[in-house]
Amino acid sequence: MPLTNIYLVGPMGAGKSTIGRMLAKELGLPFYDSDHEVEARSGADIPWIFDVEGEEGFRQREIQVIEELCSMKGVVLATGGGVVTRLENRQQLGTHGFVVFLQASVKTQLARTEKDKRRPLLQRPDRKQVLANLLIEREPFYTGIADLSLDTERLSPKAVIQEIKKAVESRRGV
Repeated sequence: MPLTNIYLVGPMGAGKSTIGRMLAKELGLPFYDSDHEVEARSGADIPWIFDVEGEEGFRQREIQVIEELCSMKGVVLATGGGVVTRLENRQQLGTHGFVVFLQASVKTQLARTEKDKRRPLLQRPDRKQVLANLLIEREPFYTGIADLSLDTERLSPKAVIQEIKKAVESRRGV
């Protein structure tokens, strides 16, 4: 398979990190998670960054990380759910790789993130409403930059990976 960057976008709990790791391993490509890269470069975890710098401070750090990771060749990148809220990120992702929108319903997101204490936007009692609002706000951005959209509720991770491989191969004329 030709070396192309594959970027996974979608809401929290859609399976971006899980599928990204598996896909990268199968393709023999390096895997990056933009949230982990923000933490590694700042020396602080995301909840701390949100507490001290707010969401805007985090988004500025994220823009830098996305620009750097998009300049690489032949990587699989799982992005944070809000990466698409910044035009700079959408331009980087849309220009430098194959973008896959991993879809999941609010009900599935809620179940998959239920015990996760590391998501600042979900540290509220109305988590279901927060997820619903975020999906309404962000879904047009996800679909706007996606080369491929896949429902992670109806497909197993292996099936998602096979669909991504097929789509990337057909796009590259392999």
